[in-house]
Amino acid sequence: MKLVAAKVPISTVWTEPDAPREIDAPATAAQPDVAAWAKSMDRESRLGLHGRTLSQLLFAEPVLVRTERDGWSEIVAPWQPSSKDELGYPGWVPSSHLGELPSSATDPVAVTVPTAPLLAEPAVGAPVMTLSFGTVLASVEQAGGYTRVATPDGGSGWLANDVLRSVAEPSTAEDRLRLGGQFLGLEYLWGGTSAYGLDCSGLTHTVSRVLGLRIPRDAHDQADTLENVPIDDAQPGDLYFFARPGQVVHHVGFVSPTGMLHASETGKRLEDEPLPDERRTTLVAAARF
Repeated sequence: MKLVAAKVPISTVWTEPDAPREIDAPATAAQPDVAAWAKSMDRESRLGLHGRTLSQLLFAEPVLVRTERDGWSEIVAPWQPSSKDELGYPGWVPSSHLGELPSSATDPVAVTVPTAPLLAEPAVGAPVMTLSFGTVLASVEQAGGYTRVATPDGGSGWLANDVLRSVAEPSTAEDRLRLGGQFLGLEYLWGGTSAYGLDCSGLTHTVSRVLGLRIPRDAHDQADTLENVPIDDAQPGDLYFFARPGQVVHHVGFVSPTGMLHASETGKRLEDEPLPDERRTTLVAAARF
């Protein structure tokens, strides 16, 4: 296996190379346009992603390549822990989305806003690309309110300091709710971990990544890994988990003063709402970071 990195802003992880449909072409193009892809899909198209997509890689995220076939790479994503594979979350991505791992640095920084322009020079010119919330990069230097970051294939770029935070900076429950709350109204996307669509565990996983907390990708693994607390003791910023009788956890959301901040399900939008009765009947656990 070789260690590489995503060199596109967002690479969707698929179950198999033949999983994408015609409508998914913008997501699998050599230069993917995930914003256009998300905009093109109606509810039926989004439901069709179930069993096709698994997760997403963000720019510069490291991946291990197991095999390559017909322009596709079988990968595992170490930053997305999973019970599916001890090395990380498994799946397939277009090989054109992968490049050489960026150089490392002592102070990784994360994008804290929905989208941020990556510039070739500080405050100069059009963006090289637009990065998503949750993107983590190695910082190299700072100048004039900007941070130079290492990028795949030996490159670098600049991001404004006001869209970044050090992942080593201590965080609070309020930080989790504030960051997650930026996406109120965002349409649910199965497998989504980006500003263009999130699923329930994608929300909790990606917000945690920004805050320097590496938690599993899927809801049931989060429930099994994080410190459980009595449901009645759950506080804002903790997690609620939901499961039907005799089944594994299928849903997760942030406990909020209102009730729960969560990406509900396909066809709905991210919301902060009191727990509806149908959720209360399947609330099985709570956890704390």
